[in-house]
Amino acid sequence: MSDSLDFAPEDHPVAVGGPGGSHAPGVSVRHTRAKGEPRFPDGPMADPAGSHFERRIRSFQPRRSRVTAGQADALQRLWPDWGLDIDGQRIVDLAELFGNTRPVVLEIGFGMGEATARMAAEDPGTNVLAVDVHTPGQGNLLNLADRSGLTNVRVGNGDAIILLREMLRPDSLNGLRVYFPDPWPKKRHHKRRLIQPEFLTLAAARLRPGALVHCATDWEPYARQMLEELTAHPDFENTQPDGGYAPRPDFRPLTRFEGQGLDKGHVVNDLLFRRAEHRDQPSADD
Repeated sequence: MSDSLDFAPEDHPVAVGGPGGSHAPGVSVRHTRAKGEPRFPDGPMADPAGSHFERRIRSFQPRRSRVTAGQADALQRLWPDWGLDIDGQRIVDLAELFGNTRPVVLEIGFGMGEATARMAAEDPGTNVLAVDVHTPGQGNLLNLADRSGLTNVRVGNGDAIILLREMLRPDSLNGLRVYFPDPWPKKRHHKRRLIQPEFLTLAAARLRPGALVHCATDWEPYARQMLEELTAHPDFENTQPDGGYAPRPDFRPLTRFEGQGLDKGHVVNDLLFRRAEHRDQPSADD
């Protein structure tokens, strides 16, 4: 694996604008956008689903932070071909999106994309649809994929629930990855956690039988909840004979963030479950 996927952000934070949002890569550009002017004219939409769907409790909270010139350049150049705005208005043809019929894994919440890019580079026969709402992370992953010559990565912008429920066909996914989701540690916020029975039922309807579901968290109470929910759900089977957590598989890279947590004594738990072969549960379309 090339060290090209391990780079420190070398670009300056920018606010991007100007005619067409164009700028020279690596050069700081400052521009005050007019009201209603898109942040990236050719990039991800600010709110792709808009008000088309019900307001519900969400498992994520959008983070606003500065975008580097390199990230902005990647968003402008690559989003039209490698980006997907999750608007809930159409069914996505994954073969058309990736330009091939290779198996597709959905990754929900990829942070800055380092682990996503590594896994995509090490498994070029698998397509990765990586979804997040963090604009700098979207730009960073696109930049990593471009610099490393990866063609099997597409970046989704928006709510993964809408993507699963409205835009993907049944049995269209060969895997699901949820790495270090927000643990929502306060008890009153537990309802915001992603791994819940309703989510698992929806995900099961989009996963092919035998598809691998891989979750990882460094928040032990959430790990216990994940294990309980996945074990109790009839559409998933634990790959571990003892019914517990899995050793960290070699194919999941150790990120800098995770390494820092381990140095502080955090315990990281991996869960590896498979979509069961049977069809006891009704699909999300029923």
